[in-house]
Amino acid sequence: MFLEQFPMEGRANGWIEVICGSMFSGKTEELIRRIRRAEFANQALLLFKPKIDNRFSEKNVVSHKGSTFEAVIVEHANDILSQWQNEQVVAIDEAQFFDASIVEVCNELANKGVRVIIAGLDMDYQGTAFGPMPQLMAVAEYVTKVHAICVSCGNLAHYSQRTVQQTEQVLVGAIEKYRPLCRTCYHQK
Repeated sequence: MFLEQFPMEGRANGWIEVICGSMFSGKTEELIRRIRRAEFANQALLLFKPKIDNRFSEKNVVSHKGSTFEAVIVEHANDILSQWQNEQVVAIDEAQFFDASIVEVCNELANKGVRVIIAGLDMDYQGTAFGPMPQLMAVAEYVTKVHAICVSCGNLAHYSQRTVQQTEQVLVGAIEKYRPLCRTCYHQK
């Protein structure tokens, strides 16, 4: 089990944590684990997910493993600020689906003393940076990169290979459209 060490935890100042990696790497599972820990500590929290992500549930964040947590559905990053009512912890799943304004939103919350926990894909199916994730990682105090297991050879995977012929960058899906691959297997495709 991954145990994080956040030396600022419990203090009045805020910070940003980013959990990133490929599809099937456990990003959402780790996000839910962290917010359950905050919930256990009786910290007021809000979990957000983008409206576009309706794969498993219309109103909950759900990991591939089946863990679930009730979420506030938002269409735009600025909607997060309008929903926030001084909660100590704000968590955001699938952050790659938001536009660049998510960086400003997260910075504003952290500057107000909020612990902001973000999960998202760092790369798209073509192996290039995905949406605002590089900027979020740059401004974050803590970045955790998690890995899947390559379904081809069993090594650590950090690429999400698309298995369907659609070419748009955003294609919401799961195992029916993607598979995790290591660097070597991804470049042999």
